[in-house]
Amino acid sequence: MKPLGFPKSHRLLKPSDYSRVFNDVQLKVPHRNFLILATPNHQGCARIGLIFSKKNLRLAVQRNRIKRQIRESFRQQDHWPAVDIVVLGRQGLDKLDNAAVRLALDDMWRRLKKKHQQSCSSSSNDKVRGSG
Repeated sequence: MKPLGFPKSHRLLKPSDYSRVFNDVQLKVPHRNFLILATPNHQGCARIGLIFSKKNLRLAVQRNRIKRQIRESFRQQDHWPAVDIVVLGRQGLDKLDNAAVRLALDDMWRRLKKKHQQSCSSSSNDKVRGSG
């Protein structure tokens, strides 16, 4: 059974961690209510950071509900590649119920993993072509 914790090693903690993702975005997964930015890391595990403004989610209870949903969805995913992920909230997010948020996140995680696999396979193909 998978452990139920969410340790600090799986979170982006410092501003420099966030800046590294923003300055070197290699994977982008857009959605009507979210935007996921990601870049590979050398930590050996996926890490996540969350950014939600008061402009998009007025009440703290709304921001906290969405953050809980994202952390739980992230934690339950299997086989994460070693990437740093930043999830940004967009307008209209406060109108979604928990089930809709979960469906959107599951789809976005799937798309992120697919894009990561494609980028890894294309970079390995470039290395093979370039070495000859």
